[in-house]
Amino acid sequence: MKRVITYGTFDLFHEGHLNILKRAKELGDYLIVGVTSENYDIARGKLNVQQSLIERIENVKSTGLADEIIVEEFIGQKVSDIKKYNINTFVIGSDWIGKFDYLKEFCDVIYLERTKGISSTELRNKSNKILKLGIAGNGRIAKRFVIESKYVSGIIVDDVYGRNESHIKEFSNIFDLNKYYTNYDTFLKNVDAVYIALPHNLHYKYAKKALLANKHVLCEKPMTLQKEQTEELFNIANSRNLIIQEGIKTAYCPCFDKLISIVQSGIIGEIKDIDATFTKLISDKTLREYNCELGGGSLNELGCYPLLVVSKLLGTRPEKVDYISFKDEEKNVDIYTKVILNYKNAVATANVGIGVKKEGDCVITGTKGYIYIPAPWWKTEYFEIRYEDLNNTQKVFTSFDGDGLRYEIADFLSAINTGKKSYKLEEKDSIFISQIIEGINK
Repeated sequence: MKRVITYGTFDLFHEGHLNILKRAKELGDYLIVGVTSENYDIARGKLNVQQSLIERIENVKSTGLADEIIVEEFIGQKVSDIKKYNINTFVIGSDWIGKFDYLKEFCDVIYLERTKGISSTELRNKSNKILKLGIAGNGRIAKRFVIESKYVSGIIVDDVYGRNESHIKEFSNIFDLNKYYTNYDTFLKNVDAVYIALPHNLHYKYAKKALLANKHVLCEKPMTLQKEQTEELFNIANSRNLIIQEGIKTAYCPCFDKLISIVQSGIIGEIKDIDATFTKLISDKTLREYNCELGGGSLNELGCYPLLVVSKLLGTRPEKVDYISFKDEEKNVDIYTKVILNYKNAVATANVGIGVKKEGDCVITGTKGYIYIPAPWWKTEYFEIRYEDLNNTQKVFTSFDGDGLRYEIADFLSAINTGKKSYKLEEKDSIFISQIIEGINK
C-alpha cells in the first residue's frame, strides 16, 4: 500500500485546496491529511486564520478524500509523522518549492502545481472573506510581498502588473502566478484590491486610478511625496467606502503596537525627546534609491519610519521643522538627512541615510524614564523600559515573523472585511509624513 501525506491550514476552504487533495489522493492508496492547530499557526507566523480547528478539519473531512486526518501541532512533526505512519510520499503545493527538500531523506517529496486563476467571483460566491489582491510592480519589495502573503489566510495573490513585459513575465513565472499584465486597466478588472509597489513618484497616479476603479489600495511608503496628493487619495477612498492604507510595515507589527500603547500609558512620564535613526549603506548607485527622477534619496526612502514614531507619540502639529541634509551632487539625491521637529513641550530628531552609517536605534525620553529600542528598531521585536534605578528595567519581547509584511497585509484585509479603518496607521499619520517630506524636498 502506497501511503501519501499532505498538510495545510485549510481555512476558508476553496477550489485550490480541493484540487491539492484530489491530486494527492491520486498519488497513492491511502491519504493522510495534517491540519494545523491554532497554536502551531501562531508559532509559524500564520495570520488571520478565521475558522476553528474543528471547522477546518470538517472542511477536509467533507471532501471524502482523506482516509485519515491528523493535527499538526509543532515544528518538526512532519518527520515524526512520516516515520510513524510509514509514509511513501509527501505532497505539498508548489508555493513551497524547496522548503521541504529535507524530507527527501525519509520519503519522496512532490510539489504539486497550485491551482491558478481561481476567479474572484467564485471566491466571493463561496465566502466574502477571501480577497483577490493584485500587485502593481515587480521590484524587491514586491518579491517579498508575494512570499509574505502566503502567511495570511483569506487572501490570494495571483495577478501582477508591470511596465516591462519581459521583467513582469519573469516575475510571474518565478512566483507561479496566474497572470501578468502590462495594461493597468485590464489588470484592475481582474482583482479586488491592489498593492502598489512601484517607484515613489508613481504611487499617486496608480493608487488614484485603482480607487477610481473601486479597488481597495495598500500603497507602499511613502504614499505620495505631496500632502495634497495624499489628502486627495484619502478623500476619494472615503467617498467610495474604500480602504487605502500606507505600507509602513513597522506600524503594523505587534511589538511596535505594544510599544506605542505602553508609552501612551504614561509609564515613562511626559515625553520630552524622541531620537530615531534608520540608515543603510547602498553602494550600487544604479539602483532606484539614487535616481532622483524616481523619488530616490534617503528622506523619501526611509523618512517614513522615524516620522511614524514622531506622529504617533507627539502628534502631527510641530511648531517648527528644521533639517540638515548632505547630497550626492552627481545623483542629486540626499545621502543623509537629519530632521528636527520642535513641539510645544518636546523635540524629535529623525535621522536617515543611504550613504552613511549610524547606530539604528530609537530612544524615547520621558520625565520618569526612557524606552530604548535597539537596531533594527523598525523591525520592532524587543525594547527596554529603563529608569534611574536600573534594577527596575523592564524588558518587552514580541516576535517579528518573516519580513514583517504579513502584519500589514493582515491589517489591510481586516479593514476591508470589517469596514473599520486601522488605528495603527491613520489618515492623519500618512498626511503628516507626506507634509514633512514635501516641505524638506522643496
